[in-house]
Amino acid sequence: MDKTVHTDLPEKIPTHIAIIMDGNGRWALARGLPRLAGHRAGTENLRRIIEACIEFGIKYLTIYAFSTENWGRPQEEVAGLMRILEDVIDRELQELHDQGVQLRHIGRLDRLNPLLREKVLHAVEFTRHNTRLVLNVAFNYGGRDEIVCAVQRIIADGVPPEKVNDQLLSQYLFTAGVPDPDLIIRTSGELRGSNFLIWQGAYSEWYFTPTYWPDFSKEELLQALHEFAQRERRYGGLPQAQESSPDHAG
Repeated sequence: MDKTVHTDLPEKIPTHIAIIMDGNGRWALARGLPRLAGHRAGTENLRRIIEACIEFGIKYLTIYAFSTENWGRPQEEVAGLMRILEDVIDRELQELHDQGVQLRHIGRLDRLNPLLREKVLHAVEFTRHNTRLVLNVAFNYGGRDEIVCAVQRIIADGVPPEKVNDQLLSQYLFTAGVPDPDLIIRTSGELRGSNFLIWQGAYSEWYFTPTYWPDFSKEELLQALHEFAQRERRYGGLPQAQESSPDHAG
């Protein structure tokens, strides 16, 4: 992977970036700190990355904050993650609003405690008219669960089978109205999708980095943008060079 440091923006900027913010726990353990300290450091870094996205002109940012599988973690860690989300909303909501950030929640609200659920709904409503950056927070989210929920709602609405297509299903997803991600970033060196945006990310470009999320910087985000700009997005088709060259009999 080219690690050239870029200081300027590429001409082609993704409209929508999604990030699997991985490595908080390992970042903390490497420093002899409790795992929750890593999660708190991760939220501090998120503020910097949001500001960078605004500066770079990115219109949509989706973050994987808590998956449906994360309920299987130790109860103390799960409770701590819930407190962190509450604290972030209390501390950052006004500033995010002032920056023109629209907050959206994607995922299920039903397992969240009533106070946290109320805070999430308030944050969404409070920022709903902002247009500078749409921040989708995937909390209690799973890609398979999202598709199951969409299918259940389609059936409940009595949609005839012949009317069901990919455009209609997209309208029933948690991300309805949001363009599919152009670029998905995963930190910490893991090379898997982890049930994140599995429908929406069908044709996304991926950027993997060994950097733990608390250390993922504005400079590395810019590096990811430059790498994205150099790629040719095919959407299942052939590279342009092959499309333009004639076939020859073998």
